[in-house]
Amino acid sequence: MKILLLGKNGQVGWELQRALAPLGEVVALDRHADNGLCGDLGNLQGLAATIDLLQPDVIVNAAAHTAVDKAESEPELARTINALASGVLAQAANRCGAWLIHYSTDYVFDGGGDKPWQETDATGPLGVYGATKLEGEQLIQQSGCRHIILRTSWVYAARGNNFAKTMLRLGQERDSLNVIDDQIGSPTGAELLADVTAHIIRTAQQRPEVSGLYHLVAKGETSWHSYAAFVLDFARAAGIGIKAAPDAILPIPTSAFPTPAKRPHNSRLATDKLEKTFNLTLPPWQTGVTRMLTEILSK
Repeated sequence: MKILLLGKNGQVGWELQRALAPLGEVVALDRHADNGLCGDLGNLQGLAATIDLLQPDVIVNAAAHTAVDKAESEPELARTINALASGVLAQAANRCGAWLIHYSTDYVFDGGGDKPWQETDATGPLGVYGATKLEGEQLIQQSGCRHIILRTSWVYAARGNNFAKTMLRLGQERDSLNVIDDQIGSPTGAELLADVTAHIIRTAQQRPEVSGLYHLVAKGETSWHSYAAFVLDFARAAGIGIKAAPDAILPIPTSAFPTPAKRPHNSRLATDKLEKTFNLTLPPWQTGVTRMLTEILSK
């Protein structure tokens, strides 16, 4: 099996290089040209030509314009990368008979209510990022290619920057922290996304009827405030000097921290469809976060 991986150096792409390796030959690209191959989602012609040349069995697109606030000021670039490139990948996948694995987001919803979003729920993105990711989903679905679209949220990894690392740094520097408590979701590790993706690809090769849209997040839910408290409690227990006392981690509303792009209050995603279709049991979010914290605190 030949797998083309795009976005190899992102949080999810980095883990995918490891998780996909046992499945076959992995051609991993980032946005910089590599031996004449194009992995730049801003270069639509180059993307199409690369897929036509490689003739992969599976295309895994882990690249995206994920700077949510920046997308508000550069909507054309966000649309090219998140939407138009997805359409080009889907059309090229169709030409060579490849599967397309693509990652999307809870930002396609309006963030209302307090129930986990189902795959069949009406969408209503609040900003450019969500709108362009939704258009990308639609272009893939309209192409007729065999595809798996995985909506996820609150993604983190031990590699690179993430919310937990920021809280650890600030917790050691400051006497108190203000953290948003009215946005609810499930911290989901890039490691989990990569491992589930590999499992899905193996299944899809045998069962083409699984083509479709799925939600993939770790089990359970939390607020950013409770997530921060979990991280700092873990660090204290591990002997890390945290200046901010537990009662100095203060909850604040989203309205107290305005940003160019609106954030959804409800980022819960229901995973029943994915678990049933692929015979999986997703772990609670605390499992992955504990693993990540153990790794970064041991360095």
